[in-house]
Amino acid sequence: MSSQSLALIENWPVPTAAAGVVRADGTVLGTHGPVGHRFPLASVTKPLAAYAALVAYEEGAVELDEPAGPPGSTVRHLLAHTSGLAFDEHRVTATAGERRLYSNAGFEQLGDHIARATDIPFAEYLRQAVLAPLGMTSTSLEGSPAKDGVSTVEDLLRFAAEVQAPRLLDPRTVAEAMTVQYPGRKGVLPGYGHQNPNDWGLGFEIRDGKSPHWTGGSSSPRTFGHFGQSGTFLWIDPDAQLACAALTDRAFGPWATEAWPAFTDAVLAELRH
Repeated sequence: MSSQSLALIENWPVPTAAAGVVRADGTVLGTHGPVGHRFPLASVTKPLAAYAALVAYEEGAVELDEPAGPPGSTVRHLLAHTSGLAFDEHRVTATAGERRLYSNAGFEQLGDHIARATDIPFAEYLRQAVLAPLGMTSTSLEGSPAKDGVSTVEDLLRFAAEVQAPRLLDPRTVAEAMTVQYPGRKGVLPGYGHQNPNDWGLGFEIRDGKSPHWTGGSSSPRTFGHFGQSGTFLWIDPDAQLACAALTDRAFGPWATEAWPAFTDAVLAELRH
């Protein structure tokens, strides 16, 4: 890969940006920008937190369908944004399983639940379960499991290689995480408005047929990942057999909705040749 497509980040109206692409076997196909620079992840924190939750599940500390969060909700509901909790408040606005209500509060309650179950503060559990084994030494959780992660492109590429070829988890668990949970639920995709359906896996958003979307027009429907309000994203396209991370220090906005899909299409096109 010549990284021509990755160099498109030079045109983004942001002070600092870094990006990289990685295959399932950990081969970094290209990077651009300061890949060792630590950026606030915002909601790209959620896939990391979700992965730690899935380690807790495989270790037997929690069950996916045990009660967690508001009445009627489970660990699975919290991971799939169907607990009924509001976006940023710890109040119930819907019956569990009914609607796709994207919720930071839900991930905070998930973190609290796992901390109680393991008797380890969630930030430390994430470090022990995911970050340390993958060598993600520049990544830390500095507050909410929903949005207060800090990381580098280098570290996110390590994580993206793991998700594509799991070593910390059983591949069947990761396959479940990238499978639609509670199909047919509609809801708002933050920054992109109402989507019907608004498909999510366990901590990962699933592209499917969503339009508009932050990935590319040529991204496969199986593409999954997350973007963050700090101007960050990570997507994994199983059909293309690669993942891409991009981190910036400018808040998400119209610049991103314009720049990101074209960037992703360019990356996919360059790798298909």
